[in-house]
Amino acid sequence: MYNIQQGKNRFFIEDNGEMLAEITFLPLKNEQIDVNHTFVSDKLRGQGIAGQLLDRVVQYAREEKKMIVPTCSYAAVKMERKKDYHDVLAK
Repeated sequence: MYNIQQGKNRFFIEDNGEMLAEITFLPLKNEQIDVNHTFVSDKLRGQGIAGQLLDRVVQYAREEKKMIVPTCSYAAVKMERKKDYHDVLAK
C-alpha cells in the first residue's frame, strides 16, 4: 500500500525518490482549481490509483470550498460520470 502525499498544487505517490503517480492542479480565479494532469506509472496501473488521487483532490476542493475545472481528460470524464463529484464540478 502506498501513501498519497500532498505537495504544492498536487497529490502524489513516491517511492525512494521515484515518482509513481501524481495529480496536479492550478489555482484559478473565483475559488476554482484546474485539475490539469494525472499520471500513474506502469508499476501502479490497474490498481485504481488515479481514482484515489482524484478522490483526494475532490476532498481538498471541498475542504477549501473550491470548485474544480478539470482540463485533464481523465479527470473530466471521471468527474462528469461520478455524481458524488458534481458538488465541486464547476459548471
